[in-house]
Amino acid sequence: MIVIMKPGALPRERDAVIAVVKGYGMDVHVSEGQECTIIGIIGDTSKVDRERLEILPAVDRVMKVQEPYKKASRKFHPDNTVVDIQGVKFGSKRIVVIAGPCSVESLEQVTLIAQRVCSAGASMIRGGAYKPRTSPYSFQGLEETGLEYLKAAKRKSGLPVVSEIVSSRFLDSFIQNVDLIQIGARNMQNFDLLKEVGKTGKPVLLKRGPSSTIEEMLMSAEYILAGGNPNIILCERGIRTFENYTRFTLDLSAIPAIKRLSHLPVVVDPSHSSGMAWMVADLSRAAIAAGADGIMIEVHNDPANALCDGRQSITPDMFEELMPSLKAIASVVGREI
Repeated sequence: MIVIMKPGALPRERDAVIAVVKGYGMDVHVSEGQECTIIGIIGDTSKVDRERLEILPAVDRVMKVQEPYKKASRKFHPDNTVVDIQGVKFGSKRIVVIAGPCSVESLEQVTLIAQRVCSAGASMIRGGAYKPRTSPYSFQGLEETGLEYLKAAKRKSGLPVVSEIVSSRFLDSFIQNVDLIQIGARNMQNFDLLKEVGKTGKPVLLKRGPSSTIEEMLMSAEYILAGGNPNIILCERGIRTFENYTRFTLDLSAIPAIKRLSHLPVVVDPSHSSGMAWMVADLSRAAIAAGADGIMIEVHNDPANALCDGRQSITPDMFEELMPSLKAIASVVGREI
């Protein structure tokens, strides 16, 4: 349930409504929009006397929210959320480009890639230090050493770091060493991890699970929001369908759908969705045209010898060639890179 205040409602009038709501034992989420203030009521709203709220002079109307997610709902928070990571703003007019290797393999490798993508216009460097793999015999990442290499690459390039966490055991290290904590598709419904990350306030990139609906992804975001962390960026990275030509099927329709349902920014991962380097450029351009707030691209200096996902990684040269077309499409849809 939400209470929509009249335009120009005073703080004391807002506080009066909050007092009534809390009198029912409910919690509230206040969203100060450009045109009006919305008070979201969290809890079992069957206890709330709707008419008692509607007769308050500063209340415009009271509405029920049918979606199971509340804080992630655009009804609770009409204005777009902007997540600011050291000046890199997701959800603003500027589209954020994240680039880097699937896995950190050496200091030289990640530093070289960071410098190349930075010079081409990327805003953040990504790299996996802990790698959840399908096979226990596959390369599992350099772990803590990988995080140290990412920090070194940040010092050389100036780019904030994105890396995936696989367990809450590593949370303290990620808080210290990573600027944007990625929760991968396999962990989208790891609710214990979501709760722990929700307590930190640290920006989170939440990837959609391969068999998850949009509502399920928003419910996962709700876990983080409910913990008190508002800094969430959603990521569409392809879903499992009957088609097996590509690694997954990139659901571009999820971008406008999420933006209609939620206030959270959305980025797209064209590399994991296709699994093919030659598709990355076209899917990146399509994602920007569809309204994505960011793109996350896998870039490797030697894809043929990559320890992880070389088939879907483009080279720094290919990344440099791609960026001008992304900027051109961004300008057409009223955005910029």
